[in-house]
Amino acid sequence: QVQLVESGGGLVQAGGSLTLSCAASGSILSINTMSWYRQAPGKQRELVAAITSLEITNYLDSVKGRFTISRDNAKNTVYLQMNSLKPEDTAGYYCNAAGVRVISRIGRSDYWGQGTQVTVSS
Repeated sequence: QVQLVESGGGLVQAGGSLTLSCAASGSILSINTMSWYRQAPGKQRELVAAITSLEITNYLDSVKGRFTISRDNAKNTVYLQMNSLKPEDTAGYYCNAAGVRVISRIGRSDYWGQGTQVTVSS
């Protein structure tokens, strides 16, 4: 079974920085795309940033220039460096691993982490 464990959330003042980490564990052979989503109370979950196995990245317009996604394939870990944080970045942040191949199983599956809270005070 594959598990995703996020860390790095917390409370920060506007203009501050945080780095989120998400480590995938299990009998993993490969992961296609690793992403960060966020969901604020009363709002739909939205894609914040994604990075493919070839390290092609994609960002939500409102975070471009402030957030940077990266991954360490050897560690099956994805990071989200968040700078110049704004109160509107406050949300639960969730890691997603898509197209995961594991040992002794045919096909690919997607997995979610349990989420980590980011709160930005004004």
